[in-house]
Amino acid sequence: WHRRTGIALSPVISWQDRRNAAWLERLSPEAGRIRALTGLVLTPHYGASKMRWCLDHLPAVRAAQASGDLVMGPLASFLACRLLEGGPLLADPANASRTQLWSLATRGWSPELLSLFGIDGDVLPRAVPSRYDYGLLPTPAGPVPLTVVTGDQSAVPFAFGPLDSGIVYVNLGTGAFAQRAVSGALPVAPRLLVSVVWSTAGHVDYLLEGTVNGAGSALDWLANQEGAPLPLLLAEAEASRAVDETPPLFINGVSGLGAPFWVSSLESRFVGAGSRGARVLAVLESIAFLLQVNLEELAPHGPPLTGLLVTGGLSANEYLCACLASLSGLAVRRAG
Repeated sequence: WHRRTGIALSPVISWQDRRNAAWLERLSPEAGRIRALTGLVLTPHYGASKMRWCLDHLPAVRAAQASGDLVMGPLASFLACRLLEGGPLLADPANASRTQLWSLATRGWSPELLSLFGIDGDVLPRAVPSRYDYGLLPTPAGPVPLTVVTGDQSAVPFAFGPLDSGIVYVNLGTGAFAQRAVSGALPVAPRLLVSVVWSTAGHVDYLLEGTVNGAGSALDWLANQEGAPLPLLLAEAEASRAVDETPPLFINGVSGLGAPFWVSSLESRFVGAGSRGARVLAVLESIAFLLQVNLEELAPHGPPLTGLLVTGGLSANEYLCACLASLSGLAVRRAG
């Protein structure tokens, strides 16, 4: 966006956007180093390669950079700039880290990562803790201080009380993620993501996270393949369950395989035959199987797991939650 006017210089770009995947392949030799610095796997789902694409392809972005008026950063930073008095340029840890330009160890922008992606650090908002004096939000009743900024995944656990290291917080949305709080030292978990879930000036809590890229998006993929509305397909799945039809196996490569496999491109397909309702069950089961693999990765990092807390739109699906309980052997509690 434009530093002086606050005007957006590009549309909002979804995490699912992979427009610069081919460019990003040139950094494959540095994937290990990038992982060590960020806690993240090198993927076009994160912001850095998208920023690079905007710099290379959008005239408005290039012009703003040339005049010294360019700011690039997470959507949360843009919203804070537009909503708060004085237009501050600040980035919280949860959102800054997902640019893949932010260092876990220093909790700030990494000169090494900026160099790899060819991005000038001067165009980025200032990195600050989760709890910080972000500024004043004007309201009809007077200004209100904004003191916490975070991202959706990092906010989820706090909706249910203090962080509980025995619980895995599972959000079932477009993608699905399973996250576990870890206290103490920065954890080492090569097949999972590591992030800061909360920080102040003197304290930091970490999250280990497993991701499943194809959750709600996998059901959307199937609806598109079948040429049928999703509510109808889900009703047919219930009918298949009622007659105890055995589903085929669904290889779920929608948006690529996330943790712990990290395969950016995989053909989605069914193995075996069945009715359309059975194929819906197979897609639901694939989400549960992929989450279970991630639960097994999370289990060694802390005390024994005591349960799953499940949130998000897909948590309304009885069969998916039952699959998770059967596979994990843990109690599954759904948010209200």
